[in-house]
Amino acid sequence: MRGIVLASIVLPSAFMLGGCLAKAAVGAVTAPVRIASGAVDLATTSQSEADEKRGRELRQREAQLGRLERRYADEMRDCSDGDRRACDKARQTYGEIQVLLPSVPAAPEPR
Repeated sequence: MRGIVLASIVLPSAFMLGGCLAKAAVGAVTAPVRIASGAVDLATTSQSEADEKRGRELRQREAQLGRLERRYADEMRDCSDGDRRACDKARQTYGEIQVLLPSVPAAPEPR
């Protein structure tokens, strides 16, 4: 009787332990491949990621251009009211706009 109880406990344990060992062996063998492919994936940029990055940079430049144009309009308004400092600031802002403008593509013409 004791042998039957022992066999009913030990036999399933051996199968479960064998499966664990096999799974660990497969994991150990495939780990270098998974690590290398992960490193390659991190090192390369897909086309969609590059497009997203370019779009993000473009939107940031457009936002900066919008801020500069609003500031320039305010400074020109103050300049026309006779504020000499505002005229100097407007010239400086206009220069910043001219530097930034070539990096922002023209808006498409409406249809």
